Parts: sequence; C-alpha cells; structure tokens
Amino acid sequence: MFRTTKGLVVREVRYKEADRILTVLTESDGKMTVKARGALRKGSKTAAATQFLCWSELTLFQNKGKWTVNEASTIEEFTGLRADISALALASYFAEALEALTEEDVPDPAVLQLGLNSLYALSNRLYQPARIKAAFETRLMVLSGYEPDLSGCAVCGAEIPAEPLFSVENGVVCCAGCRKAGAGETVRLTPAAFLALRYYCRADAKRLFSFPIAGEDADKLSAAAECYFLRQTERRFGTLDYWKKIKD
Repeated sequence: MFRTTKGLVVREVRYKEADRILTVLTESDGKMTVKARGALRKGSKTAAATQFLCWSELTLFQNKGKWTVNEASTIEEFTGLRADISALALASYFAEALEALTEEDVPDPAVLQLGLNSLYALSNRLYQPARIKAAFETRLMVLSGYEPDLSGCAVCGAEIPAEPLFSVENGVVCCAGCRKAGAGETVRLTPAAFLALRYYCRADAKRLFSFPIAGEDADKLSAAAECYFLRQTERRFGTLDYWKKIKD
C-alpha cells in the first residue's frame, strides 16, 4: 500500500549504517513512525526531506504494518534554525513537546499548524524567542485539553484581576487578595502578562504571536506559560533544559 502525505519530522534516530527511523506528524494520519532506508548514504534522494525539523511531502509504502519512505521532497527546511544553535535548541523543545502530546494515527491539524507556525516564526526571527515559546506552550495546552480558565478572578469575578496570581496546578487566576488555601503553586503575573495568556488561548492561529509584550511583562508571561506547561504535562524536557543553558 502506498500513501502520499505531508509531514513534519519531529524525531530522527540513526538506524544501522545508513537508515533513519523518523517520528513524523502527518496531515493525514497524525503521528507516524517510518523508516527512511539509505537516507544517510551519500547522494540519497531522501536525505534532505527526511532530516529533523523538515516539513516534507512523503510517499510511504506499508508492508507488514510498517511504513517506509519511498519518495520524499522538501517543502520547508526552516534554514534559519540550522544557523543558530539557540534557535535550533528551542525548536528541538517544540518538537519534543509535539511528539509527547500527540497520539499515533490520530490526525490533529491544529497541533500540526501550531508546530509549523512556531518553527516558521522562530526560523525567520519574527518575534523574540521567549515570546514564541510562551505562545506555543499555552496554545499546545489548550489544544491538548488543558485550557486554563482565564475569564477573570476565580473568586471575585474581576475581569482583570488585581495583582493576578496564576495557579499552575488548577489552571485558574485570582486577585492577590482573593487567594485561598488550596490554590497550590502560583505564579505572579502582571495585568499585561495575564491578558497575553488569555489572548494565546483564543487568538486566530495566524496571529497567535502578535500580542505586543516586553520587559517585566514578557518575563512574567514566559515563566507562567512554562510553569503551567511543565506542571500539567508532569514531565521534564531535556531539550528545554539545554536551551536554557545556551540561550544567553
């Protein structure tokens, strides 16, 4: 059986001398594991299109339940990532997160679009990396079923909480004066950071990164988005730790 689809390579593992085992987020079938035979050989026609963080058109062949790349052509290589070690490290974190939060054989166009848009913005330096990261983390939580309730203070109902505190355990926000016992771990926000988080939850995908924020507001936003993402996924990401070491 042959199948042609578009896919984003989110993981690449060398196999034997010249093969690659790929994890690919595809348009048609969601996350798939495929083998690219001979992709590491000199002159391979599939080498470029099957490398990590490539968006490619793939023709796949299935035999005994396993998929192999028969043909591949590159659509977007995100070349800006490959010339900047910090950008590549952050992109690798995005890829690791996408792989962790997607399921085999379950198409998720919105998650795939988020990954592609985030890599494009990072590769082309359209916004500050920390801003792209915060938007990516927040929106991926929403798409994965962990949308926080940012409609207002969870206690008094104020639309923009006074000195907002974000509970990364419960996914709600409240005014500093309204905090109750049992809120768990909280992160202090500025009003602008709170509005940015709320924007990331509901913004049109094409304008996701456009909320203007800088300085202390951006720092608070970045900390809150990351803490919420890590708390809800209940795991560590080695690529995130590496990015933090080298980003400055």
